Amino acid sequence: RERKRKFDEYTHASHEDHEGLAEADLKEHEELTKEKNVTKIQFGKYIVETWYFSPLPSEFWRDGDGPIDILYFCEFTLKFYKSKAELDRHHKSFKAPRHPPGDEIYRNGNVSVFEVDGEKSKIWCQNLCYLAKMFLDHKFLYYDVDPFLFYVICECDEQGFHVVGYFSKEKESINNYNLACILTLPQHQRKGYGKFIISFSYALSKIEGKQGSPEKPLSDLGRVSYESFWARSLLLKLREISNRVNPEERMVSINGLADLTSFTTADIKSTLDRLQILLYHQGQHYINANPKIIDYHLQKCGGEGVPVDASKIHWTPHLSSDHWLR
Repeated sequence: RERKRKFDEYTHASHEDHEGLAEADLKEHEELTKEKNVTKIQFGKYIVETWYFSPLPSEFWRDGDGPIDILYFCEFTLKFYKSKAELDRHHKSFKAPRHPPGDEIYRNGNVSVFEVDGEKSKIWCQNLCYLAKMFLDHKFLYYDVDPFLFYVICECDEQGFHVVGYFSKEKESINNYNLACILTLPQHQRKGYGKFIISFSYALSKIEGKQGSPEKPLSDLGRVSYESFWARSLLLKLREISNRVNPEERMVSINGLADLTSFTTADIKSTLDRLQILLYHQGQHYINANPKIIDYHLQKCGGEGVPVDASKIHWTPHLSSDHWLR
């Protein structure tokens, strides 16, 4: 009973990460959730094997039940069912728009982004979190979705808008985090959407006129993705600056790079340190922008991913409010 009580406390936490948990509590949480409670999901035309436990509502799964073989999702409403027949009945009565709720803020070719307010579309966003938890470790379910905005990336065709991934963002972050949670669904990974999502989060930060950073701590996979993105972006910016005709325009500071990229100075400094191009000599730091060194590091950063065309973002920053500050 005590284990079940603690399980309920964890799975219904508002939006806390593992950060701040006592080591014993973290180990117990990992013990409770290491066994998957759903083996596979059907999502649109894909059957996808899950990776992790997801704290589904009790009417679908209770502690002690065996794993669900296949959980059937409607890819547009994100409602889920334990049988194919239930999903088919839902589809027959389906009259909702074939796209996420909220506003479409970006369209470029067949790639679209919707902004969904967790307070206005609570059930849809909670279902997105149940889905996401099946593929994310080291994240608690954001059961209280009201303080978050969800940016949902879709591929669109004549059938509708098909969710490929998303990132969430606090409406008000005292730490200026521009991303709380990030996921590309497994069937759409290795298509460049991970870098697209990271790039898009910084494109919004630029519109806001702020420097941003992802919520910490990052997962191992998240850290690798961000380090690659930061490195590539900064190296390309340094190459551009070093190629300027006027020598006086080839000077740039870390604060200057922050203004150009919307990265925080801490993330820039740690990236340049990791690349070993931030040097210290006679009491001063300087950046070694040798073209051969830049090209060497760029070869290791991978491609751009799906590009973000900032001119096609139609979005206005939200007004600040004390309501969501924690």
